[in-house]
Amino acid sequence: MSQVLGQRRSITTQRLSLLPPGLEHLPDLIRLKADEAVFGYMLHGTRTPERTREELEDDIDFWQVRGYGTWSVFLRETGEFLGIAGLMERPDGRGIAVRFALWPECRGKGYAREAARAALEFGHAVGLPRIIGVARETNLASRAVLSDCGMRECGEFQHRGHRMVVFESLAKD
Repeated sequence: MSQVLGQRRSITTQRLSLLPPGLEHLPDLIRLKADEAVFGYMLHGTRTPERTREELEDDIDFWQVRGYGTWSVFLRETGEFLGIAGLMERPDGRGIAVRFALWPECRGKGYAREAARAALEFGHAVGLPRIIGVARETNLASRAVLSDCGMRECGEFQHRGHRMVVFESLAKD
C-alpha cells in the first residue's frame, strides 16, 4: 500500500519515491525520453531535449490544474532516478491513462508495477472513476504490468500499424 505525503502530491511505496516533476529533473528526463529502448514504445516516440523541456513545463502546469499527473520515480534506498510513472490525459480522447517508462535495467524488478499501482490508487483517491492503460499487443511486459495492477482488458484500436490493447481500472464504490 502506498502512502500519500504532504499535499497529496508525493508518494512513497515500499521501494520507491514518486515526486511531481520539477525543473531539477530535466537532465534525467532528457536522457530518459531520448532513449529508444525506453520511449520508442511511448505515444509519439522519443523526444528531443527541447520537446522534453516543453513536456516538463506542461506536466508541471497539468499538476497545478488537475491535482495529479506524472511523477519522476526514484529508488528510495539510493535516490537513483528510475524513470517516470503517472496519469495523463490521452490526446486521442480515450480518457485519463496510467503510464510508466523506466530504464531497461529496471525491468523484471517490479518497479513499474509498484509505481503504476501507486498511480492508480492516487488517481482513484482524488476522484477519477475510470483510468485506462494502453499497450501495444506485442509489448507483453507492459500488458503484464497493467494486468498485475488489477486492470482488465476492455478494448483495442489500431495505431500506426500496431494493434493497441486498452485496459481499465474502475474506482471501487
